[in-house]
Order: sequence, then C-alpha cells, then structure tokens
Amino acid sequence: MGEDYQLAYAGLAVVLITLLVQMLVASYSKARQPGAVPGKIDESLSHQSFVFRAHRTFMNSLENLPLFFGTVFLALFVGLSSTWVAVTVWVFALARIAHMVLYYGLATERNPSPRSYFYLIALLANVVLLVGLVLQLANMV
Repeated sequence: MGEDYQLAYAGLAVVLITLLVQMLVASYSKARQPGAVPGKIDESLSHQSFVFRAHRTFMNSLENLPLFFGTVFLALFVGLSSTWVAVTVWVFALARIAHMVLYYGLATERNPSPRSYFYLIALLANVVLLVGLVLQLANMV
C-alpha cells in the first residue's frame, strides 16, 4: 500500500480531457448544421458525415468509460500495483485517442476498420486491469 499512483492519475486526466474534447467536437459540429435540433441526430447520416462520426466517437467513449472508471477506481482502492494501474490506464488512454483520431479521419463502413483495432487495445487494457483487480481481491480474502 502507499504506492505512488501519480502516473495513473495523469492518465485518468488524459482520458477525461479526451472525453471533453470529444463532447465539444460532437456538439460544435452538430450545432453548425442547418436546422440542427438540440439532442437529435439526423437519422439519415452515416459514416460519410463528420457529424455522425463525431457523435459516434463521443457515444462510444460514453459506452466504454463506466467499466473503465469502475475498474480503475477499485484497483486504486484495493492497492493494486501502481505500475499495473498506470500502464493499463495509459494504454487505454492512448488507444482511445488513436480510436478518436481514426474515427474523425476515416469515413468507412468497413468492419473491422482501423479504429476497431484501437478499440480492442483499449478493451484489452481494461480486461487486463480487471483481471489484476480480481486476482488482488482473491488474495485479500
């Protein structure tokens, strides 16, 4: 216990800043559309539309962050190795940034797309941390 989690905290800050950037980009790009209605995305939009891609990037992060934050916070609470926490948080953060950049830049309906690989890297980082958390909890019982 008493480990230094500064690198993990910095990674969490990067994740939060990334989410804020995604929210602002999605909101701004949508609001600039003619006839934009707050809270409603035009259902005819697809990956060819930056508004759609910005919205989906933000929504994808919102879908993935509850599990990530829950895992990280529990790992911190139980005193999981600060190195493990920091490495997995930074892998997650950087993979999510790469996912965002690729989603913004690539208008493709192909599955898997290049962004899918970074989604999977972030998911794997989350799973690795969750497994470490479960093992830590098992050792505490």
